[in-house]
Amino acid sequence: MKRILFALAALLAANTYAADPEHVKSVEAWRARVEKSLRADNGWLTLAGRFPMKQGANTFGTGEKNDLVFPKGLGAERIGTIFVEPGKVTMKLEPGVEMTKEGLPFTERTMGTDSDKRDWVQMGRASMHVIEREGRYILRLADNDSKVRSGFESRVWYGVNDAYYVDAKFIPYPKGKTVPIINVLDESSDEPSPGYVQFKLGGKVQKLDVVGDDEGLFIIFRDTTAGKGTYKPGRFLYVEKKPEPNKTFKLDLNRAYNPPCAFSEFTTCPLPPEQNILKVKVEAGEKYPPKRAG
Repeated sequence: MKRILFALAALLAANTYAADPEHVKSVEAWRARVEKSLRADNGWLTLAGRFPMKQGANTFGTGEKNDLVFPKGLGAERIGTIFVEPGKVTMKLEPGVEMTKEGLPFTERTMGTDSDKRDWVQMGRASMHVIEREGRYILRLADNDSKVRSGFESRVWYGVNDAYYVDAKFIPYPKGKTVPIINVLDESSDEPSPGYVQFKLGGKVQKLDVVGDDEGLFIIFRDTTAGKGTYKPGRFLYVEKKPEPNKTFKLDLNRAYNPPCAFSEFTTCPLPPEQNILKVKVEAGEKYPPKRAG
């Protein structure tokens, strides 16, 4: 009798956590897209350098006398000079050196610096762009023949589990609300927070602040699996379309994913604010470390 009851209990538990086939299909399609994006040209696996620049002239190339010294094999000894002024960054190449932007050659160019619309320029296997962060300008370099990229096998994920496909509500904050976010370099910035998501997990109500204010919900969080199967600093979660305030929507923790810092040393990822550190396991989404050749 005990064996029968135990078997029934196990069957009920399995049915409780079994994932709906359509949900599995949706999550796996999303995971395939983020895997493809990670592997793409100029993706996180290709990064080869991150160079903060000073105001004025910044020489760059593979020679040791440059202000920005590139790894060997990624260009001439002196490729050119980047001139940084308030609100303007200009790249001027050395005589005989040429780069392309979307296939069109140039020798001098005013660089776009919007981190959401990266202005990549290319020279052989090397690509680069400039981003602006809190008034500072940074040159990010990519090597599309990177050994990190060629040796990467795959991300690693938990199986899709409907126990982590939870009912949630988006609760707005008053306009103008900000939360302090610290990155891996211990730099702090006040980021807009339009509200928080609330849901039940582990038998308790959980809350996670949203960071940024666009058409979706961006969440930085950590749970008790951090450093014990998932990336220790934390993970990201993004809801593509902002739900109606105070109305129930489905929050899919199966889509939790690792930040760029899990794949490259040349990134500066934000860390979860204290209120987004959950005291519960989220055994869903992306694991760590990824699979690498060798």
